Amino acid sequence: MSFLEFLQTYGQVLFQGTLVTCAQFLLAALVAIAAAAIAGIGKLSRNRLVRSISVLYIEIFRGTSLLVQLYWIFFVLPLFGITLPKFIAGYISVGLNIGAYGAEIVRGAIEAVPRGQWEAGTAISMPHSVRMRRIILPQALAIMLPPWGNLLIELLKATALVSLISVADLMFQTRQINASTYLSVQAFGTALIIYYILARLFITPMMRWAERLMARRLGRA
Repeated sequence: MSFLEFLQTYGQVLFQGTLVTCAQFLLAALVAIAAAAIAGIGKLSRNRLVRSISVLYIEIFRGTSLLVQLYWIFFVLPLFGITLPKFIAGYISVGLNIGAYGAEIVRGAIEAVPRGQWEAGTAISMPHSVRMRRIILPQALAIMLPPWGNLLIELLKATALVSLISVADLMFQTRQINASTYLSVQAFGTALIIYYILARLFITPMMRWAERLMARRLGRA
C-alpha cells in the first residue's frame, strides 16, 4: 500500500489521534509551566519548608523515569483512593516531569538577572513581590525562553508515552494501525512526519516569536 492510499484509508484516525496529542501537549505545557514557576521560585525562597518541598519535587521527578511516574499516577494512586481518568493522568504526568526540568531553568534565569537590578528595586523601597513582578521576572523570562523552547519540544515527544495507558493519541492510533495491518513503514513514517511538523512548524516559530516580543518589550531588539 502506498503512502497516499494509506492516508486515504487511515488519515481520519490519525488526525483524531493528532488532535488528542495536541490537547495533551497544551494541557501538559500548562501544568509544566505552573509547576516550574512555583518550584523554581520556591527553590529560591528564604522559607526552609517551601525550599525543601521545591527541592524534593525537582529531585524526585528529575531523578526517576517518566514512564514509572506515569504508571504510578495512573495505576498506584488509585490504591490510595486517588483515581484519575487516563487522559488527565497522562498530561499531569508529563507536565510534572517536564516542570521539574523547567524549574531549574526558572531558578537559573532569576539568578542570572544582574544584581544591580535587585539593588535598584531595594534602593527605591520597592516591596519584594513588586520588585519580582515588575523588574526581575520580565528580565528572567527573556533569559529562560530559549531553553524553554527546547523543553517544550521534549514535552511534545514525551506525550507519546501516554499511549501506554491507552490514551488515544497519535502514537496509540499508530500502534493500533500497525498491529492490524503490519504497515510499519507507512504507520510510523506518518507519525514521525506529524511529530516533526508539530515541533518545527508550530512550537519553534511560536517560541521565536515570544523571544522577539520580549526583546522588544525590554528594548533589546
